[in-house]
Parts: sequence; structure tokens; C-alpha cells
Amino acid sequence: MSTKLDAGLALGVLGSFVLVAIAVDAPLSSPFLVLGGIGTVVFEFVSYFRHEAIRTRWKRPEVQFASVLGAIVLAIVGGFFAPSIVLSVGIGALVTYLVLLGVLS
Repeated sequence: MSTKLDAGLALGVLGSFVLVAIAVDAPLSSPFLVLGGIGTVVFEFVSYFRHEAIRTRWKRPEVQFASVLGAIVLAIVGGFFAPSIVLSVGIGALVTYLVLLGVLS
């Protein structure tokens, strides 16, 4: 797993969330930003115990592509149906993930 690749993919997805938030003029919600951050910390903590299984799957290009595409679609669809919630959680999660990558790398 390449930290640079992971950071690049996360930045790209974060960019899509931010662009959708700007496009739909979504107000970001502090509680949902925090919820996204907490979700990332919890996921990373739990995945620590299944590191090898997750690494094996994440290394596959089709898994990376599907994950990025799914996140971008989530940003677009969420931007229409629940922009404040979906975009806040997504942005909070992605920013937290990027901070964790920076701190732990």
C-alpha cells in the first residue's frame, strides 16, 4: 500500500466533495464533520487488527477504482438529497484520513 497513492486518491475524492459542496452551496455542519472524523478513526482502529486482509484487497486496482468512483457518486447524489449531512461527513472523514496519513507515515 503506497501512502502517496492513498493520499492522492483521498485528495481527489476530497476535491469532489468540496466541488459538490460549492456547486450546491451546502452549509457544512460541525457535528457531522466531527462524526466523519470519528468514523475514520474508528475504522482505522478496527482495520488495524485486519491489516493484512485489508491490504491484500486494497492493492487491487479494481477495488481502488470502485472505491473512488463510489465515493464520487456518493458526493454527487448526497449533494442533491442531503448535502449538509453527506458532504460534511465525507469531508470530515477525508480530512481526518489525510491527517492520520501524515501523522502516521
